[in-house]
Amino acid sequence: MSSVPSLKAETPIDVDVDDAELIDRSRNQPEVFSGIYERHARRLRGYVARRLGPDAADDIVSETFLIAFRRRGDYDLTREDAGPWLFGIAVRLVGDHWRSEIRMHRAFARSGFEPLVTDALDERVADAVTAKAQGPRLATALATLSERDREPLLLRTWGGMSCKEIADVLDIPVGTVRSRVHRARGTLRAALGSSFAV
Repeated sequence: MSSVPSLKAETPIDVDVDDAELIDRSRNQPEVFSGIYERHARRLRGYVARRLGPDAADDIVSETFLIAFRRRGDYDLTREDAGPWLFGIAVRLVGDHWRSEIRMHRAFARSGFEPLVTDALDERVADAVTAKAQGPRLATALATLSERDREPLLLRTWGGMSCKEIADVLDIPVGTVRSRVHRARGTLRAALGSSFAV
């Protein structure tokens, strides 16, 4: 039998209790961790779905909460909001997903065998980056950004996170977040035209 609690809360979670308190309580009452899921899953899924598409988003979000549940004993209880911690886990999983797909496509290119999925790499990148919600020009432009510039931009625009939250997620200074977001926006505007707003 699994030690992970059901993600459906059996009792309502007190809205006056911060995330740190819930995580602390969950160390002795694992079912309380469902409150963390209730508070953050929707926003997290929205971000991951825009990055990888809805099918992969469900898997990544599930894995994010499983990892968070297992690591809740290490959570810094001075942080009242668990959002940046959860996004940090998800960002690493999204990166792993991308690297895995790229390795698979490179292996198929070297071997001469095509993957079972017949989409071209460019189409898969465009679909994954935009979750089919943005045009191919934006997907191509996003794919040209370095990961260190792309991640803060997407956390800001698609994750709806503040620069402070992004700094916590990526463990970099707030000023660095601002400069990377600014640089990424400038690169996208140059690629897509000055009327494009990010």
